[in-house]
Amino acid sequence: MIRVRPVRAALLALLTPTALLAHAVVYPDLAPPGAYQKYVLRVPTERDLPTTRIEIRFPEAITVVSFADVSGWQLETRMDEAGRIVGATWTGTLPPQRFVELPFVAVNPREETTLTWPVVQTYAGGEVVEWSGPEGSDTPASITRIAEGTGEFTAAGWSTWAAGAALLLALLALGLALRPRRSG
Repeated sequence: MIRVRPVRAALLALLTPTALLAHAVVYPDLAPPGAYQKYVLRVPTERDLPTTRIEIRFPEAITVVSFADVSGWQLETRMDEAGRIVGATWTGTLPPQRFVELPFVAVNPREETTLTWPVVQTYAGGEVVEWSGPEGSDTPASITRIAEGTGEFTAAGWSTWAAGAALLLALLALGLALRPRRSG
């Protein structure tokens, strides 16, 4: 006899990672106040048709200063009357079962806050998905929390620390190896 609950639980466990990894998301989700921050908008194609257009509206609290070139994608920025970048649109072709990362740099606000990143994704068939809903919805907007004490200690930071520790250990070992031996 097959039990229904374990089967449902197994299916849910298999499907949950897919649901969590899908959607248009801006990384990092935690960043320090006042920093020049590299952000990355990651967008997967979740349909059987290619994504052809990705549009983001930037939170008022940040100042976008630059964008990386992304092969196969054309960038158009939108500015307000003061010349501040308020949005960006990328056009290109992103096949099904693929994702694209669209990097940009912005200056974070000096005070702690939460940034909301509304994104509009358009598919080749004309379907438009607005990633602007609240957390937990079918189409949630990505959020980034700006908070003190959240500076990144990146892989480069760890490798620098590890290299320094290795150098210290090597010098200690060399010193021990070269010290004069006492005859006994």
